[in-house]
Amino acid sequence: MVSLSSSRMFQLGHLQPNGHRSCKTRLVTKDGRCNIEFGNIEYSNHFAYLMDFWTTFVEIRWRFVLLLFVAAFTGSWFIFSLLWYWIAKNNGDLTGQNRTDGHVQCIDNVNGLTTAFLYSLETQTTIGYGGRALTGHCAGTVALIIIQSLIGVFINCFMCGVILAKISLPKKRAKTVTFSNTAVICLKKGSLCLLIRVANLRKTLLIGSQIYGKLLKTTTTPDGETIILDQVDIDFMVDAGKDNLFFVCPLTLYHVINRSSPFYELSADTLPLQDFELVVFLDGTAESTSSSCQVRTSYIPQEIQWGYTFLPIISRTKTGKYRVDFSNFSKSVRVTTPHCIRCFETDADQRNHNHNQENHKKMGIDNLGFQVIDIHDSVDVTKM
Repeated sequence: MVSLSSSRMFQLGHLQPNGHRSCKTRLVTKDGRCNIEFGNIEYSNHFAYLMDFWTTFVEIRWRFVLLLFVAAFTGSWFIFSLLWYWIAKNNGDLTGQNRTDGHVQCIDNVNGLTTAFLYSLETQTTIGYGGRALTGHCAGTVALIIIQSLIGVFINCFMCGVILAKISLPKKRAKTVTFSNTAVICLKKGSLCLLIRVANLRKTLLIGSQIYGKLLKTTTTPDGETIILDQVDIDFMVDAGKDNLFFVCPLTLYHVINRSSPFYELSADTLPLQDFELVVFLDGTAESTSSSCQVRTSYIPQEIQWGYTFLPIISRTKTGKYRVDFSNFSKSVRVTTPHCIRCFETDADQRNHNHNQENHKKMGIDNLGFQVIDIHDSVDVTKM
C-alpha cells in the first residue's frame, strides 16, 4: 500500500530554478515558431505564391521588403528616365545635337541621361525644383508624365501597405504574451494536475481568450502503422473556466490528470524518459486593434517538473494597487506530491475504505440529546 506519506513522495524543499532547456529537436520552439520545412514541391505550385502576391510580400523578411522598396522606386525612376531621355534625343534637345533656328524643346534643361534621371525623380516624387519642366509643345511628354504619376502613386500605396501590414501583424502582439519556461505537476484542489503559467505583458486585454493544448508524439497503431507527430487533445482551464478569460493578470493554467488524460500512465521516474512534445495555444483578439492572434509554446518532458508548484507573484500594495512580480514568474518550489497518479488513487481509495469501515462499526443511531444517568447497585425495597 502506498500513501502520501511514503518514502517515494516528494517533500517540501528549497526553491527550484528555471528548468534546463534541452537541445532536443521540437516542432514548435519556445517562442512559437514552427520547425518544419516542405520538400519535393512541384515547380508549378510556385506560381500559387505569385498569384497570392500580397500575402507573399507581407510574409517575407524585412531585409527583402527593404530591398524591394529601394528597387521599386529606383527602378521606376531609371526606367522612366530612359523614356524621357529618348524623347529628348528624338526631339534634338540633348547637348551636342544640331539645333536649328526656332527649335522648340519638349523638356527644358534635360540635356543628358543624368538630367533625365533627375527629372524622372522630381516628377514621380512631386518635388518640382523648377529647373526642369515640360514645355507643353509635345503631346508624348504629357501622356508620359500622366503614366509616371499614376504608376508612382500605385508604388507608394503598395509599399506603404506592405510596411504597415508587416508592422501591425497579429504575431507582433503575441510577442507581449509569455509562458513560463517550465511546467509543473502537483496537487491542486484534491487532484493531480499539470500547471503552466501565462502572462499578458500589456495592460490592454486579449478578448475572448481560449486555451488548449496538443500532445505530439510518435505512436504505433495495432496494425503496426507508425504515426509521426500524432496529435492528442489536452484540455487546459483556470479556476474561472477555459473560455472568455479575464486576462488582465498572469494566469495559471492546469490540466487534470485522470483516467482520460494521456499523462495517466506517467510517474516521476518515467516522465524524463518519455518522448513527446506538449504544445500550448492561446487564441484571442487584441482589444486595441481588434485583430486575432495566437500565442504558442511547447514543453518537452525535460521541461516538466514533477512535484513542484509555482511561486505566488501577485500582491497588493499599500496604496491599494495590485502588483505582479515577474521575477518569480517561472520559479517553482518543491511540494508534497504523489509519485504517480495510481499512487494517489490507491491512497484515496484506502482512506475511503477505512472511513466506511468506521461507519459500519457504529450500531444504532447517536442521539445527541440523550442524558446519561448513573444507576447504583443498591436498591431500596419497601416492606409491607
